Amino acid sequence: MSGESRIKQVIKRNGTLVDYDPDRITTAIFKAAASVGGDDRETSAYLARCAEHSLVDMYGPDCTPSVEEVQDAVEDVLIKKGHTHTSRAFIIYRRERAQARASRMNTRMDAADNIPYKKIYEVLRWNMDHGCESIHGLNQIMAEGTYPDLVHACNERYLAEVSSGADTIIKRLPEVRMAIIAGPSSSGKTTTLIKMSEKLREAGINKLVGINIDHYFYDLDMHPKDEFGDYDYETPNALDLNLINEHLTQLLDGKTIKTPHYDFKTGTRQLNVHELSLAKDEILLIDSLHGLYEGMTSSIPTANKFRLYIETLGQVRGEAGIFMRWADNRLMRRMIRDSWHRNLQPLETLTHWHYVRRSELQYIIPFIGSVDYLVNSALPYELPVLKNRLFRYFPEGMVRYQDDPKRQDAYIRAKRIYEFLNPMTELTDDSCIPDNALVREFIGGSSYKY
Repeated sequence: MSGESRIKQVIKRNGTLVDYDPDRITTAIFKAAASVGGDDRETSAYLARCAEHSLVDMYGPDCTPSVEEVQDAVEDVLIKKGHTHTSRAFIIYRRERAQARASRMNTRMDAADNIPYKKIYEVLRWNMDHGCESIHGLNQIMAEGTYPDLVHACNERYLAEVSSGADTIIKRLPEVRMAIIAGPSSSGKTTTLIKMSEKLREAGINKLVGINIDHYFYDLDMHPKDEFGDYDYETPNALDLNLINEHLTQLLDGKTIKTPHYDFKTGTRQLNVHELSLAKDEILLIDSLHGLYEGMTSSIPTANKFRLYIETLGQVRGEAGIFMRWADNRLMRRMIRDSWHRNLQPLETLTHWHYVRRSELQYIIPFIGSVDYLVNSALPYELPVLKNRLFRYFPEGMVRYQDDPKRQDAYIRAKRIYEFLNPMTELTDDSCIPDNALVREFIGGSSYKY
């Protein structure tokens, strides 16, 4: 297991690429081992190489893993190789580093996934004020019968943020010609676009035109496949960026275009289908996974664009005191939606998720600093609903992928979500959730058409 490292770069938490330094991994393991009495750096170096090989086995020889994925691989290797005490120390060290990053929020503008910690702290304070910052709190709310009150409060908080975003657009009129709702997968972009439109119309801004960027996907057979036969359609390069820019320019010039139509179930598109035009006093509305990616709207001057970013900034702790990851919240949303919208089974979405997360780190997170407004779409009340719909799949995923070296990322996620949700009371009757609530975009029963 010697020789030159096969991993060349890693993706930092802020989305930037840096050279991969295996010695840093060795040092992190060695520090954890030393804290429990270990003194063998050579063993630490061996374990670091094992973690690297595990990543290469999972993602291929030319992979560019995230820091998060590297740390997950180290934890997994330490446990599998029998270094229980070191693994526990490494997990504690990792948690302390995260807490140290959070503690700097009052001294400088630090960020997780480029989200200012000030915003994250505001979310945590809101959850604490409403008793839903932990699984214990959510269980208590359900036991006391005040769950409908939490549903109402969460929905009102989200709507207030959307309304404030609409006010920000209005202040920049008539310069703004295009409003972009961007964010990672299953963050709630489409519902937010609809509700933003409603708020603008309530303010008398009635001339709004939407364009569906999903129709600009290339045919699926044009995308490269990996060793599993899986397509990577999370990259912005899966979209016809040249055609998007051409059409956006024509629209803002007052010309009529015909957008394509994409069928997700067949993976094919048809050109020149949907006629669209934009008058000089109208605003073009876009919701897109890659709305912040400069290559998507490079033909449009920055002054004419308003960029709103949406993310599930959930601050709910599990029994071990660890906060649920935002990406895990969105993964569960997408597992449900994919099953009825894209004809995918929930475990298929689980195994595809490493593409999603890597694309977010490379093509979304680096550009968050350019946004004009930020919306939190996390709804603590949705977690008991998601458990009811999905919990049975995670034990199955753990069994299916535990011994598959190329699916360890799916195993790690399934295990992490299973352990988080296990003590939570699930909700079987979601009738108290309004039909225009954001979560209906994913669980069904929405009064909106998607």
